[in-house]
Amino acid sequence: MNRLAALLLLPLAATAGAHDLQNPSERTPPPQDPELTMPSPEDVEATLLALGELDARLTVPVAVGASGPYNFIIDTGAERTVVSRELAGSLKLGASSPVVITSMTGRDTVNTVLVPGLSIKSIGEQHNIIAPALEARNLGALGLLGIDTLRNHQVTIDFEKGVMAVRPSTKRNAFSKRDRDEIVVTAKSVFGQLIVTDAYYDNTRIQVVLDTGSQVTMGNSALRKRVGRDTPRSQKILLTSVTGDQTTADYTQVPNVTVGQVRFGSMPVAFADVTPFERFGLVKRPALLLGMDALRSFRRVEIDFPNRQVRFLMPKDTKPKQAGTGSMLPGVRGMGTIHTY
Repeated sequence: MNRLAALLLLPLAATAGAHDLQNPSERTPPPQDPELTMPSPEDVEATLLALGELDARLTVPVAVGASGPYNFIIDTGAERTVVSRELAGSLKLGASSPVVITSMTGRDTVNTVLVPGLSIKSIGEQHNIIAPALEARNLGALGLLGIDTLRNHQVTIDFEKGVMAVRPSTKRNAFSKRDRDEIVVTAKSVFGQLIVTDAYYDNTRIQVVLDTGSQVTMGNSALRKRVGRDTPRSQKILLTSVTGDQTTADYTQVPNVTVGQVRFGSMPVAFADVTPFERFGLVKRPALLLGMDALRSFRRVEIDFPNRQVRFLMPKDTKPKQAGTGSMLPGVRGMGTIHTY
């Protein structure tokens, strides 16, 4: 059984401390949690070294007040920004009320921290947030940026250059000037995430959630039932949640998937009824969480939240409307999504 080295971060439920997230200034922070105490320099150095050895993640530099920059993963499927416990301890961030997270393997209570002056270096705008604190080895970085930080911006993932960037969004429409090999897809916004409804498997409409935090594209049982025997034989992969608990998924190739005007010859998909499908009301309807394994088929992907647009720059020498064929990646890292509800 193949193991996904990183972890799926799934919906964050505000079933505990919900009022604290709305009015943090009206509350006295609880005592510092032992798990968030200052780590030794050796521990921080070991953590950074381990992260660097896992794989090359696309990150953006983020500052906390005058400290940093620190490399954070961009997760367009996440409603909340998250920091690692190691970074929280190193910066001596104050503790806030615990919240309940729902991962793909169950529900757990996790600690949160007050993060003052969080800013993306390319933009510079600072804001204070309350963030869940999770282990860096499970995040795959010192933190991840969610919709609460990204909602007014455009995310660009340039796979040719191997860089990811965030910049302010400017108003434009579907007919705005574009590159010759660029395809624009309009999406709807649900809980801040962008969902493409103009997507199909053969002649069946499917719902597609853009999820840059996941290295693996996930499909639900409704899609698997529709696909039936059209896929090659699947292989079992092991998914590990942020709590360290594990579950399995069936990893295979799905042919004839179209997103907007982009047709995938074959798309790698891991089938499992993980919690985000329920969160988005996509249990009965065929749906995909489109991860980085599928997005890497393109030269560049731009996700513009205010304009609700996704722009795909097609590979060079590719026939119109045809994206590259995905490959099976047994050792790929999977992240997933975090939500608040």
